[in-house]
Amino acid sequence: MKYLFLLLLIAPAVSAQQRVYTAANGHSHNDYKQHIPFLLAYYAGMGSIEADVYLRDGQLLVAHEKEELSTAKTLESLYLQAIAKLPPDSARTLQLLIDIKESYKDVIPALVKALQPYLHDLNRHAVRVVLSGNIPPPEKFADYPDYIFYDGRPAVKYNAAQLERIAMISDNLRNYSVWNGKGTPTPEDTKKLAAVVRQAHDQGKPFRFWGTKDNPNTWSELEKLGADWIGTDHPEDLRGFYAGRERLQYTSPAAYNIYQPTYNTDGAKKRVKNVILLIGDGMGLAQIQAALTANGGALHLSMFRHIGLSRTEAVNSDITDSAAGGTAMASGKKTNNRYVGVDTAGRPLTAIPDTLSRYGIKSGIISSGDVTDATPAAFYAHQPERSSTFKIAADLLTSNIDILVGSNRKSFIANPDAQLMKKLQQKGFTYSSDLAAFNSTESGKHLVLLHDSVCRPVKKGRGAMLQASLEKTVSLLSANEQGFFIMAEGAQIDYGGHANDLPYVITELHDFDRMIGDALRFADTDGETLVIVTADHETGGLSIQDASYRRRFVRGHFSSDDHTDIMVPVFAYGPGAAAFMGMYENTGIFDRIVRLMTGKSESGKITVDQSPGYSQHDR
Repeated sequence: MKYLFLLLLIAPAVSAQQRVYTAANGHSHNDYKQHIPFLLAYYAGMGSIEADVYLRDGQLLVAHEKEELSTAKTLESLYLQAIAKLPPDSARTLQLLIDIKESYKDVIPALVKALQPYLHDLNRHAVRVVLSGNIPPPEKFADYPDYIFYDGRPAVKYNAAQLERIAMISDNLRNYSVWNGKGTPTPEDTKKLAAVVRQAHDQGKPFRFWGTKDNPNTWSELEKLGADWIGTDHPEDLRGFYAGRERLQYTSPAAYNIYQPTYNTDGAKKRVKNVILLIGDGMGLAQIQAALTANGGALHLSMFRHIGLSRTEAVNSDITDSAAGGTAMASGKKTNNRYVGVDTAGRPLTAIPDTLSRYGIKSGIISSGDVTDATPAAFYAHQPERSSTFKIAADLLTSNIDILVGSNRKSFIANPDAQLMKKLQQKGFTYSSDLAAFNSTESGKHLVLLHDSVCRPVKKGRGAMLQASLEKTVSLLSANEQGFFIMAEGAQIDYGGHANDLPYVITELHDFDRMIGDALRFADTDGETLVIVTADHETGGLSIQDASYRRRFVRGHFSSDDHTDIMVPVFAYGPGAAAFMGMYENTGIFDRIVRLMTGKSESGKITVDQSPGYSQHDR
């Protein structure tokens, strides 16, 4: 049966280059305890499946302890017959690890007899039979058929012929470390663990630790050590750990440079002429940490010294959406989810651009997505339903914003009000269909409706649309002596969170952070500009399971495809930045901006000299 060996492929590669793990690296430990032995692990993609056997009255019974023995659970009925019934799959190889719990001298002859009727099926399905536990000494390997292989030990010295019969090398993790599966092993233990794996690889054999904890952190650490088989009692969980991994981990190809602010006016108690409010939609602390790690441990966000926390709850739910969250920041009033720029009774609220226009301050709104979507819409529209995109577009007629940049031409050009574009032109708006046309302008009001493809995800080639839009908007509005307010949204951080796609989240946040760097440069040059960075909510319930800023690598897990009720950070830089420290409701962002730019509050409850931290008003 030597031909059987030639037909088999070792499931895990053992070369130094192989570090792409899949469910095929999974070893289903104590498999007979699954509610459907063999088949559950097989269809979960495991590359190795373990059955513990005892010999009783000529039958090989499957159990881990003698007390569990049952004549209804035989190796043949649970495993060999199941293999024989498998549909053909030329892409699969499988290791059937048979752990002999008693004397091999009695068990192996019975095993050879039991295998005889199934040799064709084992060959057909590329199944390698490997014996573990009570196995013969190496000098007796050749006494048994050559389709039987063995689970070796690192302390045993094998000659060349014996090594050919070794399918893998295994050892108890406790022989090297008392690590409990949480965090990482100590550096000293890591060296010992990695060394024994490397020893097996030097012999051309895959390696398995047994006695390991069964959780994602352990699986990750075993990968780092180079172990080829990942043991588990939960094959479906391990399959989920590997499924869609390209969406749950990211390695940045290169780090971008970070601008070093001067801090000359940071926190200064002086006039705030301009405010640049940057909203990373769906950006929570985990998203920021992931982006920070993927950029080698630094972001423009990490340059801020004045940091606060914003509570994001809506009126009708603690889990806000962008409509209620955006409205709270834009108007200083809480409202219901899906409500854009209106209170809980559906009455229009006064947004920042309209409030500031009374003081001669001009405003611009920018988004890397749909300009009629909830966050940008909250700054110029008044609708009780965020999906009313045609009505939201029409609300631009009654808004006091001067520049609007983003995608979704259809809502304007194909609006039921066929005269909408003409009316907007009569109101003074110049329509541009691309950034080149926008960049050629020198003054006036602008409606820039980009083709949807221009606002495609960064990972699909969007480019620096946000940076270019902010630069031009700042250039145009800087001519206004009374100052300006700009809200620029990194919309697609949120899209990545909803899609549970970590590379999407990180690449969008990096793009957003580059724009933050541009805002900081302008603030330093101008000296009267306050930069505020925050989010409307967190999206996805992201947690980080593995990370290395040295390798710019992050692996994460999403607990949801929706928003969460997690406070979001608020970063501030420039004059008045200290006002944004502390914890407050998201409505407090509106209050602080208005107070700092005008010296007045819409509520009349805040004075210019009042210190930050006025939580009762914010509620």
